[in-house]
Amino acid sequence: MAEIKVSALVEGGKATAGPPIAPALGTTGVNIYQVVQKINEETKEYKGLKVPVLITVDRETKEFTIDVGMPPTSALIIKQSEVEKGSSAPGIDLVGNISLEKIVEIAKNKEDQLLGRNLKNRVKSVVGTCKSCGITVEDKNPMDVLKEIDEGIHDNLIK
Repeated sequence: MAEIKVSALVEGGKATAGPPIAPALGTTGVNIYQVVQKINEETKEYKGLKVPVLITVDRETKEFTIDVGMPPTSALIIKQSEVEKGSSAPGIDLVGNISLEKIVEIAKNKEDQLLGRNLKNRVKSVVGTCKSCGITVEDKNPMDVLKEIDEGIHDNLIK
């Protein structure tokens, strides 16, 4: 069975038959419109976010499968903080704010992809990403929130 695998980053629910999907799948003989329709169906819950997808095509039978990944942590933070995009100068230009509750939710949703051994470490990882995006946490500098997490101030929220 000759398989071809194509990875792409598409906007949830808005994949098109153009790049990056069509050029990669054009030589496989698979119906690209069916692939796009299936991707849009499976990514509609991530509307407005870039979502990684893996398309696997069997060259002989022309059958395909779609595996949808989780959007990047930064995209989830930006969506939850209700800003259009992250800061072009993080640390200097702060563009939004997010609650610690939403950060805990993101950390739980991305449990399999974040490297922390426990929820507290995964929350710290997401808070660190907030710093890179120019997003404050509870109207505070993310570095200050990291110190508070280390001191156990938010242990009641991070269970």
